Amino acid sequence: MNWDRIEGNWKQFKGNVKEQWGKLTDDQLDVIAGKRDHLAGVIQETYGISKEESEKQLAAWQDRLE
Repeated sequence: MNWDRIEGNWKQFKGNVKEQWGKLTDDQLDVIAGKRDHLAGVIQETYGISKEESEKQLAAWQDRLE
């Protein structure tokens, strides 16, 4: 799925993101507002993983949306 579509419909995708990364708070998701780089950074910080791992997880999640 195209990231522009995710960003444009962020409110609909927030629940899906919350299912995938349950440690993320609603406040964090509101601040992220669909920005992919910001989401990757918050995932990295919250879960204590590398940037590469967070990008890998995000890409896998994005692929599953299609």
